Amino acid sequence: MRAITLQVPAAVSDDDARLLVAIGLFVGGRVSLGKAAELAGFSRRAFMEILAHRKIPVVKYSASELDEDLAHA
Repeated sequence: MRAITLQVPAAVSDDDARLLVAIGLFVGGRVSLGKAAELAGFSRRAFMEILAHRKIPVVKYSASELDEDLAHA
């Protein structure tokens, strides 16, 4: 992993910036849930709870995948 320097407004804490970057990378499909949690400084479970609070799905199902799973259930 590499380190970067990011300038953010004084109103944004380092922890908030790290969390927002991790969420963005996860939502964009650039990192896994576990890696995003690690980047944000949270356990996987805590990160999942943060995502749920923000109404960000952890599992991405397409409509066809859901139909297929329901057909096999």
